Amino acid sequence: MNWGSELWDQYDTVAEHTQKGIDFCEKYQHFLKERCSIEFEYANKLKKLVKNYQPRKKDEEEYQYTWANGFLDMIKELHDLAGQHEVIAENTQSSVIKELQSLVAELKADRKKYLLDGSKVQDQLKVSKAQLEKSRRQYEKSFKESEKALEAYRKADADINLSRAEVEKQAKYKQYLETHRNQMMLKGQQCEKCKNDYASQLQQTNTQQRDHFTVLMPQVFQQLQTMDENRINRQKEFFKQCANIERNVVPIINTCIDGMEKAAASIDPKQDSKLVVDKYKSGFSMPDDIPFDDLSSSPFPESNSNHSTPIGTTRSNTISGRSKTKQKRVGIMNLFSGSKIIGLLTDESREDFSDLPPNQRRKALLKKIDGFKKDIARETAEREGMLKMKEVYAKNPALGDPHTLDKKIEENAQKLDSLNSELRKFQNYLADAEGKQRISGSDDSISHSTSEGSVQNSNVVSAPGTPQAQHAVYDSIPDEDMMPEPIEQEPVEPIEQEEFEEEAFQVIGTCRAVYKFDADNGSSVSMEEGEEMAVIEQDQGDGWTRVRRKDDTEGFVPTSYIQCHFYDQDEV
Repeated sequence: MNWGSELWDQYDTVAEHTQKGIDFCEKYQHFLKERCSIEFEYANKLKKLVKNYQPRKKDEEEYQYTWANGFLDMIKELHDLAGQHEVIAENTQSSVIKELQSLVAELKADRKKYLLDGSKVQDQLKVSKAQLEKSRRQYEKSFKESEKALEAYRKADADINLSRAEVEKQAKYKQYLETHRNQMMLKGQQCEKCKNDYASQLQQTNTQQRDHFTVLMPQVFQQLQTMDENRINRQKEFFKQCANIERNVVPIINTCIDGMEKAAASIDPKQDSKLVVDKYKSGFSMPDDIPFDDLSSSPFPESNSNHSTPIGTTRSNTISGRSKTKQKRVGIMNLFSGSKIIGLLTDESREDFSDLPPNQRRKALLKKIDGFKKDIARETAEREGMLKMKEVYAKNPALGDPHTLDKKIEENAQKLDSLNSELRKFQNYLADAEGKQRISGSDDSISHSTSEGSVQNSNVVSAPGTPQAQHAVYDSIPDEDMMPEPIEQEPVEPIEQEEFEEEAFQVIGTCRAVYKFDADNGSSVSMEEGEEMAVIEQDQGDGWTRVRRKDDTEGFVPTSYIQCHFYDQDEV
């Protein structure tokens, strides 16, 4: 269908229709802007929600359970899902809205140009019709004047009823008649000229009108039609582009949802129950049965008034002794009560954690030892880096002076010695807690690996006898002569450190790998370009940052190879 042939008389309607199309494009542009604003707001609110529910320091122990870790994994996936909504908004802004703005500006310019051309064509036809009307009126006027002059001549020529006075003026009459005849001829010529002009203008106007409706205006209509169809096609492409933008993030959103399902599936009630036991088990033995106090064995004063023995004294001593014994047992029971255990856990801890119950003390010592091992691994990796840098400086002095690193290497060696000393001390505390043989203070008893940063115990054997916690209980009883008999227990088997779950580092931020990195020792981890990881320890000035990958492997990566985003202090 062609607008030029079908809508030849609807120029104003077509002009109004094209304006409505441009207005709709602007309306769609406003719609996309509001949609992007909603997407950004939704993503920001989701991220703020995730931020508000990130683990705090005071709650970090809670996240060792699978149900808490499952929730943490779920909100991480929710954070990624929020990021996809940001991707939708950003891609819509950068591609669709930007192109739509250009299209609207282009449509307005083209429509203005085409309507200006159409106005010129219409103005030309109006001018031609105006000239035609003017020549027609001139022709009509000259025709009337010619008719009037002819009528006057005929009247003067046919009037023979002249008076004597008029006969005397016959000579003048002839002259008068000649004047009317000449005027008649002149008006006739003017009328003929106007007639010819009118005919010529009519032919020209008809030609121009024919061209106007068959050639000129159809060209304008065709341009407007092409412009409007182009707008519709571009609008169709924008609709598809918006759909494709959302379709591209659907797999990632589905992956986030799958991650949420995986987080839910990772919750293990049995494992959490075991963790509760490991966390709160005191290591004390259950108390013996409370003996029955038979009060009927004590005679009443009235029935024993004839006894020679000072019954009052015996009774008083007996009751006093029983009361003392009962009071002692109540004290022992209070030691095992929940409030007593909470008091032990909340009191200010000693260096060797001897104020904690045996099992809790062992876990605290293992955590302390593991911290020293990680510090040793980090210092060892830093030492290796400085030694490599010193070697490079020695080979190429232009890069730097190798002697500038001597002081740092010496400080690093002092830190390693101090950490090794502290590690041996706490390993001895652990040996005392488990009833094992103490570790010798010599450096030969510790095998330190510079690449792994691990410390191994040597000559660790089990020591028979009562657990150390048993003595702690009896030491809390002030009256030694009323102390109950020790409860015999089987020797405690040595527990390897691997049996205790290593407490994970707290996540303090996220990072993205800018470059690929291949790990060259046990303390570092490999990463691929663009990989997302969690930051669990900041750079301490050695150029390395500790991260955790999605497969839960941890290690150090070069700080210059990653882009980090750390959480605010109140998030941690």
